[in-house]
Amino acid sequence: MQISGTLANHTRKIGSDYVAVAGNETLPLTATRAGSTVKVSFGDGVSHDIASEWTPGMPHGRFAVDGEALGIKIAKMSTGWRLRWRGIDRTIMVMTPRVFELSAFMPVKKVADTSKQLLCPMPGIITQVMVKAGDVVEAGQPLATVEAMKMENVLKAERKGAVKAVKASAGQSLAVDEVIMEFA
Repeated sequence: MQISGTLANHTRKIGSDYVAVAGNETLPLTATRAGSTVKVSFGDGVSHDIASEWTPGMPHGRFAVDGEALGIKIAKMSTGWRLRWRGIDRTIMVMTPRVFELSAFMPVKKVADTSKQLLCPMPGIITQVMVKAGDVVEAGQPLATVEAMKMENVLKAERKGAVKAVKASAGQSLAVDEVIMEFA
């Protein structure tokens, strides 16, 4: 709402009730602005006065929480904000109660199991494939070489296993996370 250059008829009042979500934890809160300070009250009766000059896009925020100075690294993520402070690294989503209510209906994206695949770690060209389908490989054994940024990177087996299929060949250009080979 405070971004310069917005059209007068496109401003809207932002509510004061929110839900903060960090992993499986949810925390309802109320935020009330008083000048340059925001009073954040939590459902259990605890409240804090927070003052800051931080604006979205700044990688580091300096905050005064109840008068105590804090410096927090902040990065925008597709699903919220990544906050890092003194070894704590959390991704937090802040949403209105209605959006939080509707988020229960969002499908959970399943993470693909890539434990039995060798994926290309960076865009590059396969210069050499050192194994073929049916070979048994040992942990640390070289499997393939990828040339990227004028450097050759040797990809090695993480553990003992059998090669099920080789999906890439020498001279082939691959993108990040393309499958080079599969293991049984």
